[in-house]
Amino acid sequence: MAHTMNDVARLAGVSPATVSRVLSDSPYISAATVRRVRAAVEKLRYHRNAHARRLAIGKSDLFGLVISEIANPFFPEIISGFQAMAWDRGFDVLLLNTEYNEKRTASAIRKLIENSVRGVAIMTSSLRDDVIPVLTRQGIGVITCNPVPVGRLVSNVTIDYKRGLVQAIEHVAALGHRRAAVIAGPQTNRTASAIQRVLVQGLRTFGLDPSPVTNSTYHLDAGAAAIRVILAARVTPTVIFCGSDLIAMGAMMALEEARIRVPEDMSVVGLDDIPFSFLVRPALTTIRVPRQRLGETSFEALETLLKLKRQQGAACTVETELVIRKSTAPVR
Repeated sequence: MAHTMNDVARLAGVSPATVSRVLSDSPYISAATVRRVRAAVEKLRYHRNAHARRLAIGKSDLFGLVISEIANPFFPEIISGFQAMAWDRGFDVLLLNTEYNEKRTASAIRKLIENSVRGVAIMTSSLRDDVIPVLTRQGIGVITCNPVPVGRLVSNVTIDYKRGLVQAIEHVAALGHRRAAVIAGPQTNRTASAIQRVLVQGLRTFGLDPSPVTNSTYHLDAGAAAIRVILAARVTPTVIFCGSDLIAMGAMMALEEARIRVPEDMSVVGLDDIPFSFLVRPALTTIRVPRQRLGETSFEALETLLKLKRQQGAACTVETELVIRKSTAPVR
């Protein structure tokens, strides 16, 4: 038989309100009372009814986190950072992924509203900006990694890719490279397009006019098609900049099949510093995105937004930096 909060209160000799405060970790209760209530909870194996609690207080203990795809190694550290911050404060996380699919995206937004989440972090560029007003009209705070204006119930976290990209360009220029190619992420992805613009502009500034510039999906096998385009170019580059580590790894595999050695014949630079990047051979020179910190920063900014009286959003930034490993070397 499932026990109620009233059963716990009777066994502990306190009021149901006291039980509720103990289970909510209220600081204004004596240690002896907390021990009695916790002992009664354990003896009765009592679990709070989240739905009933939501009805009672008018809001849930849930925060939402929306990502592109669970299989992409870019996201686990973001999830870990966001979830750890939520759990430390007694909240749970509703994790949803869009798989770059409009129907799944619409379903994700519906689930966020149906579960009355307090706030949501949108860590995907595949979500259109016009869904943000749909959430804020329901009183749901939003933080997004997309470059949208901040406002009431809307904050923004920006990844400063430019810093790490400039470091990477300076690094290969110092190694004597003067001919670069670019395999950017999908053209339909706003973050990928922004990175491509900054990278191409930076290469031109340093005299490494990129050619060719191609695009790829974020999958290992997609880099191979881009490598065929690069190797067929009139002038072969000596370094390839990739829009993600997965693209870089796929490119390295395709170069190996073409009997082109990395880094002796061709240097390769990735982006993200996913856990596999130092396990490939040669270990990948890449631009580190502090994804754990990105998840933590997103929750902190969301929590701050919801605590403000006017709930006016703000912009925050996380920095990137170059990690030099073995996939880049001086031009022969």
